[in-house]
Amino acid sequence: MDFTFIASTMVTLLKAVPTTLILFSLSIVSGGLLALVIVWMRTSGNKVLSGFAKGYIFVFRGSPLLIQMFLVFYGLGQFGFIRYSFLWPFLREPMVCAVLSLALCTAGYTAEIFRGGIRAVSPKEIEAARSIGMSGFLLVRRILAPIAFRHALPAYSTEIVLMMKSTALASLVTVWEVTGVAQRLISQTYRTMEVFLCAAIIYLVLNFIILQGMALLEYSLSRHRRAIPQALKA
Repeated sequence: MDFTFIASTMVTLLKAVPTTLILFSLSIVSGGLLALVIVWMRTSGNKVLSGFAKGYIFVFRGSPLLIQMFLVFYGLGQFGFIRYSFLWPFLREPMVCAVLSLALCTAGYTAEIFRGGIRAVSPKEIEAARSIGMSGFLLVRRILAPIAFRHALPAYSTEIVLMMKSTALASLVTVWEVTGVAQRLISQTYRTMEVFLCAAIIYLVLNFIILQGMALLEYSLSRHRRAIPQALKA
């Protein structure tokens, strides 16, 4: 194995990491915000809004992300009202299309994760909050959202890791992130093993950092649960 080539390949791929991180961050943030809207529609009690949310979740969870990305990248330009609108200068950019398709996809999964977290909140906790005068946004901010997020965090951390790995698909729509640069190197050197080994190491490190960050967040949000056994010992 040529370690000199591996070292130079690693340096080349590391230069593409910022593009991967930008793609990942924008997709997670925009997908998370969209998921909150979908959850609100899903739990609103309005049949039309709830039906739309169910349909959205079914479509984006039931179809492959690769096909969704191709439809966004190649399909939007087929509609004249989009091609001649003010949005077209943005939607014709590969990065924008990749972020849009990743965000739309993760929103479907994240919405169901958040809905599961909301359903895990005990009705007694909500009743107790209402009994002391909490309602509306205050109830959501202080009781419902924190508890639901704690319940949803393990599953949501898995979705975040999956999204990091899914950024590799953006190379198929000419976004030169880590996998795209790796494929370009392979086409130039024909050394598949070494190049993809370096790419795999980079993704492993990135996902390790993400998982450690999520574990720290989960640890900080569950301090009250650790305090109970300590109080009993005292």
